[in-house]
Amino acid sequence: MARLLVVLGYSLQANQKSLEGRSKSPDRNAQFEFINEQASERLSAGQPVISVDTKKKELIGDFRNGGRELQPKGQPESVNVHDFPSDSLGRVNPYGVYDLAANAGWVSVGTDHDTATFAVETIRRWWNNMGQPAYPKAHSLMITADCGGSNGSRLRLWKMELQQFADESGMTVTVCHFPPGTSKWNKIEHRLFSHITMNWRGKPLVSHEVMVSLIANTTTKTGLKVRASLDTGQYPTGRTVSEKEMRQVNIESLGPHDGWAYAIKPRPKK
Repeated sequence: MARLLVVLGYSLQANQKSLEGRSKSPDRNAQFEFINEQASERLSAGQPVISVDTKKKELIGDFRNGGRELQPKGQPESVNVHDFPSDSLGRVNPYGVYDLAANAGWVSVGTDHDTATFAVETIRRWWNNMGQPAYPKAHSLMITADCGGSNGSRLRLWKMELQQFADESGMTVTVCHFPPGTSKWNKIEHRLFSHITMNWRGKPLVSHEVMVSLIANTTTKTGLKVRASLDTGQYPTGRTVSEKEMRQVNIESLGPHDGWAYAIKPRPKK
């Protein structure tokens, strides 16, 4: 039977991720073109363009990590049989920033909740440690992000926290969200996160320090450089932003689809 199937043109194949859902916004292609246009202009002008996202949450402890690494023959590293969260040292949220021009990344390993406040704090840490030294004359920052999660396009707290960052840095922060269902096109996924995953394959994430070290030691043949730090700050959920607070955000809508792109400018100092 197997030989007959081969003769008929069959072969063993894995599943392929190609279905993106039935509903597609009419502004989808226009949004991609807008993102590409904005990024190209800013990169040509020497202004920073970053891609941000949260990597998959990870349990810290003696748990199996997919993949293989070189070990003495017959001596695999022992890990727990079951991945019970109660046996872990906690669950962490790796939030990343990828600098398109510099081919460099920053990852904050958060031990609390993945909130908009945590997301913007990670951008702030990237800027203070990597961005500002690389772009001392920057007057604007472009961010590409997914439409959901802690940096969602409809999240008021995300915009309010970005306003605080814009005020502190003096830069206009332009955010361009990818349309729903197209997160795989966010460059951080295949230029940073995929390499981190390959670097720690087969290595149990036994402690926060080990995880931070594995992230920071990630390199590629194209010269990727990564820095990472542990963020033990508290980022409680359930924080709401009132209409009054939103009116204080100096925001301007951009692009072909209302809500998918906007610029937040620094507020005049009192």
